[in-house]
Amino acid sequence: MTEEVKAILESIRPALQADGGDVELVEVTDDGIVKVRLVGACGHCPMSTMTLKMGIERTIKDKIPGVKEVVSV
Repeated sequence: MTEEVKAILESIRPALQADGGDVELVEVTDDGIVKVRLVGACGHCPMSTMTLKMGIERTIKDKIPGVKEVVSV
């Protein structure tokens, strides 16, 4: 599952980088929790929660059914 998540994050990354931010994969747990770190402009943007939940989490959950949640650490 980790490799699948990495591939999806690579596809999302250009949109985040266009706004001066980025995302790093921290961990994929056995129970389907994906832990990421938002960096750059995304790290302190007031819209980062929406980016995380409505963008990153939705995309990953749509493509990998075993993922339950994406959280920022």
